[in-house]
Amino acid sequence: MKLLHRFKKQLIYMGLAIVLIVPTAAVTDEYFEISKNLDIFVTLFKEVNTYYVDPTDPGKLMRKAIDEMLKTLDPYTDYISESEIEDYRFTITGAYGGIGSSIGVRDNEIIITDPYQNSPAEKSDLRPGDVILEIDGINMIGKATSDASKLLKGQPKTKLKIKIKREGEGVMVKDVEREEIKVKNVPYYGMINDKVGYIKLRDFRSDAGNDVAKALKELNEQNPAIKGVILDLRGNPGGLLIEAVNVVNVFSPKNQLVVSTKGKVKEWEKEYRTMQGPIDENIQVVVLTNRGSASASEIVSGTIQDLDRGIVVGQRSFGKGLVQSTRELSYHTQLKVTTAKYYTPSGRCIQALDYTHRNEDGSVGEIADSLKKAFKTKNGRKVFDGGGITPDIKVDEVKYSAVTQSLMAKQLVFDFASKYRKEHKTIAEPKDFKITDKDFEDFVSSVSAKSYDYKTKTEKQLEELKKKAEEEKYFESIKEEYEKLKTELYNNKKSDVLKYKEEIKILIEREIVKRYYHERGTYENSWDDDPDILEAVKAINNDALFNKLLKP
Repeated sequence: MKLLHRFKKQLIYMGLAIVLIVPTAAVTDEYFEISKNLDIFVTLFKEVNTYYVDPTDPGKLMRKAIDEMLKTLDPYTDYISESEIEDYRFTITGAYGGIGSSIGVRDNEIIITDPYQNSPAEKSDLRPGDVILEIDGINMIGKATSDASKLLKGQPKTKLKIKIKREGEGVMVKDVEREEIKVKNVPYYGMINDKVGYIKLRDFRSDAGNDVAKALKELNEQNPAIKGVILDLRGNPGGLLIEAVNVVNVFSPKNQLVVSTKGKVKEWEKEYRTMQGPIDENIQVVVLTNRGSASASEIVSGTIQDLDRGIVVGQRSFGKGLVQSTRELSYHTQLKVTTAKYYTPSGRCIQALDYTHRNEDGSVGEIADSLKKAFKTKNGRKVFDGGGITPDIKVDEVKYSAVTQSLMAKQLVFDFASKYRKEHKTIAEPKDFKITDKDFEDFVSSVSAKSYDYKTKTEKQLEELKKKAEEEKYFESIKEEYEKLKTELYNNKKSDVLKYKEEIKILIEREIVKRYYHERGTYENSWDDDPDILEAVKAINNDALFNKLLKP
């Protein structure tokens, strides 16, 4: 009881601390509401733990209460327990002790999917497709990737034994020594041609700005004729706000406003400006975005657009205009809480979802078009808030057929690439590599006896027709025609692999080059068929088009 009393006092003190940041006029009402509800909660918590019919787990009860409370705010406000601190630090630093490989699950087994270049996994000859049977004697069959990941991670210079099963070679044991693995912000940069450079920015962790600066410096030094650079932010979920400022600084002069934040606490409102001279403020810049580009990615793309420093190509970005800060709590726990909204130099906030006004069912809607406001870029171009960053050149999203999605989901393309790697010691450079018609025939043969069933839109509509017909007692009269149509659709599906040969070939080629050249291979192999890249290169090569896009 003393412990509960002390816990109650701590919660009330926390409430008092919160009150200190509330505007003076509202202190009395706020204090009463916080104090009253904390008292109710503590009393309820005590009564449940004391009198509930079965034994309770106070830790689990409290975690559930915290999670459900924070869920009513937004998806980015989160409680970080002591056991989750290391994982949270990884999201900021990108560093951990481990073997350096991605893993996945297939048929209830943990498999190696992508050993990083020069990692302990690669040095120990762990290959994509290897099934992990045991880690230090602990059986991995039926386990989740999170279970395996915990065992694979550990202090650098510590060793572990991994028992694997490799197709065609049987069971073997690999001795692996962990190292410090640093996931790179910039996994690749290079030249698409003699005038156009390319930088892939995957994350906004510590040193992202320095990594982009280093990449651009080397591209400039090694390629005097370089005219423009493509900064690829597709699929980049964001990260540290200050690193977004540092990335913009690579292309923009000192003391340039990049982003401002506004929130409930006026003292925390701040302007973020570039702190030093740029690496190159004249090179043409094209930023690639898609629906997976969020937060810090949108600060960079939005600011480049607002300053008319370059153009944005691709699809509309995600629309996350909320800033999180980390607050330390007791017992080595932390709260990641949304404290402000950010605004690009033109004054727009690109937050797309309105968490302030939820629907009756608790769902969240997008900000209505009627509420969106127009702003102007440095040159006077019109841009809008409330819906992510809209590209200057819009490119349709690549959508794969149902058969292609099924082949990828069933990992049949993955398996074929692993088989190809065993049978071919070397291949051409990624830019030049293409599979032959004979290779594709081998792929078709390899999947013909395997299950990759899927439903087309037509099949789904046919099933819906059957359901409606049965409800209305018409099905018996159309049953024969229904079965014929169903059989015809099935036969057509068998030929879909050939029908969608070209898009399937592209994915096979990218999976194969990854086996030989790692990430470099996947990027370089995509340059001649990636619609976003092709549009970006076209814009850089066409001065009239590029300049026209920057004018009102």
